[in-house]
Amino acid sequence: MAQGVVARAADVLLADGRIASIRPMVPEDHAELIALHDGVGDDNLRLRFFSLNREAGHRYVDHLVQGTGNTVATLVATVRNRIVALATAERADHDSAEVALLVSDVEHGHGLGSLLLEHLAAACRDQGVRRFVAEVLPENAAMIRVFNDVGFDVSRRSQSGVVSVEMSTQASATAVAAADLRESVSEARSLAPLLHPRSVAVVGVRREGAGLGHAVLTSITQRGFRGHVFVVHPDVPSIDGVPAFPRLADVPEHIDLAIIAVPAQRVLAAVEDAADAGVSSVVVISSGLGELGPEGAEVQHQMVRVARRNHMRLVGPNCLGVMSNDPDISLNATFSLSDPPAGGLAVASQSGGVGIALLDVARELGLGVHTFISLGNKADVSGNDLLAAWVDDPKVTAAALYLESFGNAPKFARLARRFAERKPLLAVVGGRSAGGRRAGASHTAAAASPAVGVDALLAQAGVLACRSAEAMGRIALLLSEQPLPAGKRVAIVSNAGGLGVLAADAADAHGLLVPELPVELRAQLDGLVSGTTGTSNPIDLGAGATADHLSGVLEPLLDSAQVDTLLVVLVPTSVAPAEPLVEATARARETHPEKPVVLVGLGGLGQHVAGVTVYHAVDHAIEAIAQAATYAEWRQTPRAEPAAHDPERASTVRAIARDLLRTSGPAGWVRADDATRLLEPYGLMPVGGIAANPLEASELAGTLGFPVAVKVADRNIVHKTDRGLVRVGLESSAEVIAATRAFEHELGRTDVPVLVQPVVDGVEIALGVVRDPGFGPLVMVAAGGIATGILDDRAFLLPPFTQLDAARAIRSLRTWPMLEGYRGAARTDTDRLERVLVTLGELSVDVPEVAELDFNPVMCTPTDVVLVDVKIRLAEASPVNAGIPRQLRVQP
Repeated sequence: MAQGVVARAADVLLADGRIASIRPMVPEDHAELIALHDGVGDDNLRLRFFSLNREAGHRYVDHLVQGTGNTVATLVATVRNRIVALATAERADHDSAEVALLVSDVEHGHGLGSLLLEHLAAACRDQGVRRFVAEVLPENAAMIRVFNDVGFDVSRRSQSGVVSVEMSTQASATAVAAADLRESVSEARSLAPLLHPRSVAVVGVRREGAGLGHAVLTSITQRGFRGHVFVVHPDVPSIDGVPAFPRLADVPEHIDLAIIAVPAQRVLAAVEDAADAGVSSVVVISSGLGELGPEGAEVQHQMVRVARRNHMRLVGPNCLGVMSNDPDISLNATFSLSDPPAGGLAVASQSGGVGIALLDVARELGLGVHTFISLGNKADVSGNDLLAAWVDDPKVTAAALYLESFGNAPKFARLARRFAERKPLLAVVGGRSAGGRRAGASHTAAAASPAVGVDALLAQAGVLACRSAEAMGRIALLLSEQPLPAGKRVAIVSNAGGLGVLAADAADAHGLLVPELPVELRAQLDGLVSGTTGTSNPIDLGAGATADHLSGVLEPLLDSAQVDTLLVVLVPTSVAPAEPLVEATARARETHPEKPVVLVGLGGLGQHVAGVTVYHAVDHAIEAIAQAATYAEWRQTPRAEPAAHDPERASTVRAIARDLLRTSGPAGWVRADDATRLLEPYGLMPVGGIAANPLEASELAGTLGFPVAVKVADRNIVHKTDRGLVRVGLESSAEVIAATRAFEHELGRTDVPVLVQPVVDGVEIALGVVRDPGFGPLVMVAAGGIATGILDDRAFLLPPFTQLDAARAIRSLRTWPMLEGYRGAARTDTDRLERVLVTLGELSVDVPEVAELDFNPVMCTPTDVVLVDVKIRLAEASPVNAGIPRQLRVQP
């Protein structure tokens, strides 16, 4: 019996937040499957088998277990290890399968049908099944709704009292988006007891007042938790006035959240005790598990299995704890001394130390925090889970993440983008350097992601990449206190000219604009600025400036359509008091709430100014303004969906790739003519043609027209220029013959195929694909030719992406002015270049066997984009889970 699915189970979230498991059926399931069919009601049975004959269900189970049919995949769903649903796919013809679902009566309405269809489609795609078909009774509205709501391309028709449904198995953008929306609802319900607890128990509190457990208990009680708190201790009735019980099961009420701070060897037993007591979520502060080696990893794996089997979410281990700053909850279940004010920022940190730093920064800045989650080893709850839960929470106004690894990068990209389209998302990613990767791996058992993949992911998703935890806090402060700027234009006002100049320099370095003010506005300011020359921008008020002077300057600047953000830099002087200047800034902000106003108060000026975001260093203010402007620009960019997937093309080209893998040799590089076979269905045709000998090369050159370029077309020779195996600008047949014979001499053989191409003038660009085990394919656009390795002028994109994403990447290159038409040169066909880049992204997703691809150079002309040199390396595919079918974080 063919089972085209992974051998391990996939844990999934139901619509009500409980946890189920989906796995392949095994023969030992026979008795439970019979019980499933016997246990469903008459209506359920009739809708499945079109009759009330329960023997039909028994015969079907026998047929599945014995493997007497043409079964492609059979999946079961379990809840608490009991089978509650069955999904089957039996081949109807070479590319389609008939599907059937049966869900126990008590589990109807919990999303199992859509989850099973997602997993069944993934299993069957690998077996060549492109379509599902099913026959459904018209009154089976629930089943028809499952097919419609799952998001895959569906068609249906009614005939002879039966509805025939046909569904594509391809995970379209619509299907992925539908799955993400369902998952957000499930995550919010699943994580509600963790994020909004009303009862907390601490396990591992020493009666003498030492240890992490007691530190956490102290934080909970001193912070004034609004719910009920308990302690688990075998010998005492209370600790610090908090009731204590021997086991969690002895606590006289339901526990939303248990904090476990016991030695590593006792963690599993504590998690099992929590599961037996029906606790909703646990936070394991204890360390010494997955981050220390195989034995600890096995214990960590077991405790996750226990938690998920009992619908219990788990944070950690090896973490700082959690905090809920909602005034209705006021829970600080950490051992940090920081106590930031309440606000809208949700924070998740993979490192406890960085988490402490973030909380300290928030406290110092007065940055309001809503939630803090220390992720630790991310055994269960991950950043993806939290983003899904936070995206629709109206009390979360922004989020900040510190991460050292991405468990599912493509899924993070989608979730992050959806979040950033609504509210700001900031991130610091550690482990980019070799030393950082070593520390990250040992510190939290994390395998850090490559920097290029991280940068591509964050840029596309609209995530603000921050250089440090401190910078992230400062940027979050501005985003939480000020409206988004309309653009990048900054007006700078100072009572110390040099500081204004430095601020302007910093603004320019961060990509902001400090425009010269219009003549009319400058004339208006001239009467207010005396003794200086600074009315253009930055504006120098002079050391003797008064509050009236500053107010007179700020009002017209804030009124001006030429100013997007106002930056005021003040320093105390002995000439005039500075505090009135701070007050004048606040008054100006009151009358213009639509524009960001930022104050840099040096010498202790302006600790807290109503309506104004205050920093005490110019660089800090400029960095925050630049990030806010970048985010605002990203938010203002129109959104577009990636092009519709072409499953026919993908299937055809992937079959070619698999066939070539068997003949491409150990290095995997394909011949030039085979590269053309892979690229032609995508409209990516290299220019020129292949010749087998000098005479054929001469004839082909004559057909193409001189001048021509000739290069060796041997798949095993990658860097041809370095060996003199490329000749450009050949003007005659004789020169072509001489060049090809020189290649034969260099290589010591006569059977040297050559690629003959017309010489094309244009701007050289390089395009390429690399494949990362964590991120999947990454598509590159860069300065081309020999400049590729010298200038380091490149950008990466994480497919699938849109033409707008491609345009943004191309315009980020330092080479962009050359493409746009530098110094009077003709503008190249950048629209075509963008479309080629998008198509390359589609190819990289469709054909995971493409391990490496290099188009260099690509000649960009005013009328075309010409692929000159093409190299492709194939390897066995290592697909990356893009987030559909849905499942919880996979345990190693």
